Amino acid sequence: MPKATPLNAIHREAGARMVDFGGWDMPVHYGSQVEEHHAVRRDVGLFDVSHMRVVDIEGAGAREFLRFAIANDVGKLTTPGKALYSCLLNDSGGVVDDLIAYFFRDDFFRLVVNAGTAETDIQWLHSLNALAGHGVAISAREELAMVAIQGPSARETLWKAFSETRPGSEGLAPFSAARMGDIMVARTGYTGEDGFEVMCPNEDVVSIWKGLVAAGARPCGLGARDTLRLEAGMNLYGQDMDASTSPLDAGLAWTVDLKSPRPFFGRKALENRPQAHDFLGLVLKDKGGVMRAHQKVKVGEAEGEITSGTFSPTLGISIALARLPRGTAPGTVVPVLVRDKELAATVVKPPFVRNGKPLI
Repeated sequence: MPKATPLNAIHREAGARMVDFGGWDMPVHYGSQVEEHHAVRRDVGLFDVSHMRVVDIEGAGAREFLRFAIANDVGKLTTPGKALYSCLLNDSGGVVDDLIAYFFRDDFFRLVVNAGTAETDIQWLHSLNALAGHGVAISAREELAMVAIQGPSARETLWKAFSETRPGSEGLAPFSAARMGDIMVARTGYTGEDGFEVMCPNEDVVSIWKGLVAAGARPCGLGARDTLRLEAGMNLYGQDMDASTSPLDAGLAWTVDLKSPRPFFGRKALENRPQAHDFLGLVLKDKGGVMRAHQKVKVGEAEGEITSGTFSPTLGISIALARLPRGTAPGTVVPVLVRDKELAATVVKPPFVRNGKPLI
């Protein structure tokens, strides 16, 4: 049986279509995935992301432990609440998971990891803790739920529903968070739009959800979340990268800090594993199909592969992310095999859409 978030009954009462996602019973849409997508791009949408796992790292060695454990350098985080995006790597330089790390004190960091990999991530962190010998406390915060309110009206909608959050969240820069008692508000998201992710005790999330809906936020499911993140050029673990994929081949070189001599786990394997692909976008020129994951892309005599593909509601065309042969230039027109038919697509540099604006 899939696990249920504290909002499961609310989704079912609203008539959501539910699916098993990473072992969780989650809403894929509430009637129209396309309308939910447009709500986020044009106004404000609300997502249940309580399947994501919050993991706290505490202790005198917390900063040094994370400098060893993840590929980006938390040494860059000096302002309380500031966050960065990074990957956990394995001993072959593959991606165990991608995550966000929030800094609050030298002895306290908070991670948010993916639902389907959460148990693996926590075990991996414990093994790295034993290996590094920093003796930090690693706590999976299962008592915390999380919702994401996203879109151009997201901030005002949160403040309309819960005015008490405004003083602590109004001045937040992107990729920063503030703690307000048991609640944490982060100016982060997975849609390419402005907004917040709100972490709160499980017992409070139903009232928070209902308050945001009453203030005008439209409930949105996993379907819209996927088309939004793809338009924004954001990776999905298990599709665009996994434990066999180097972050360099997944367009995540910017999340790997190789400038300092810091010996993070997986560094040597990564340095001995040259980048094999460019991670780029595709825009379908021909009509008659939609690009999907695992479809092949011909680039001269070489071949690439689509990792994520969809029909973009914002652009009205099919778009995709793909691993292509090194040196493939944006602007190149390539054939994509869509249902045994070759269709022409243009190579572009993602993202495709950001803050409601087409970028291609």
